[in-house]
Amino acid sequence: MERKFDLIALDVDGTLLTDHHELTEQTREAVREAAAGGAEIVLCTGRGPSGALPVLEQLGLSGTVITHNGAATILSDNREVLHDYAIEHRLLQPYLEYSRSHGIHFDYNTAFDMFVEGMTPEAEEMYSRFYAQPMLVGPDDQLPDRLLKFTVFGSKEEMDRVEADWSEWPPQLQLIRSGDFFIDVQHPDANKGAALQQLAESRGIPPERVLAIGNYYNDIAMLEFAGLGLAMANSPDRVKEAADDVVLSNEEEGVAYALRKFA
Repeated sequence: MERKFDLIALDVDGTLLTDHHELTEQTREAVREAAAGGAEIVLCTGRGPSGALPVLEQLGLSGTVITHNGAATILSDNREVLHDYAIEHRLLQPYLEYSRSHGIHFDYNTAFDMFVEGMTPEAEEMYSRFYAQPMLVGPDDQLPDRLLKFTVFGSKEEMDRVEADWSEWPPQLQLIRSGDFFIDVQHPDANKGAALQQLAESRGIPPERVLAIGNYYNDIAMLEFAGLGLAMANSPDRVKEAADDVVLSNEEEGVAYALRKFA
């Protein structure tokens, strides 16, 4: 059978994995079948490399991962950073000050490292699910070079309030709602679609030979870039509207279904 796609981009949480952050055997087999057929599999995730690379290993694959919502593209074999989008420290200061004054849990990330100024039991449990191991720093410590992402974490209601407040600020940085409980602050040019386009062009792959599957607002750019963008049934309506088609949910092994139907 002729291969339909040369590049397959897969979101991780809410797409490739179940709600319990598990990779089912059927999904793993379907992804490996697509890879064996010659398609390059690329994980495109809001996670950093520490959370993305273990998933790639569970799939039994290696290669390129697009991490931090497109802010860093990484080679899994040698952890080389192929491309990244850094944030100016001065632009991040208002977000830091707001989070500190309102008691919002936050972390900030370079390509490979994550830093926190405090830890709650809820945050500790959350980080363990994502294979993240944050380093504890103080509010007076100097911010590291090449910061790529600032993330706040809390209840959906809390994040809704934060998003409403920050949306009133000058749009010098980009706000990305990467889940009900997370808001990411990044460089305005960083997104999964731009990173996926850059990778496809470096491979000489036209958009019509790219398949992307995702489930949340941070996936819209890559769904729109890909020749075929598929939204999971568990996606919000705006994500479904941006996609070319809707497949089964992550709890119904929608990735396996999609790959066997379309790829």
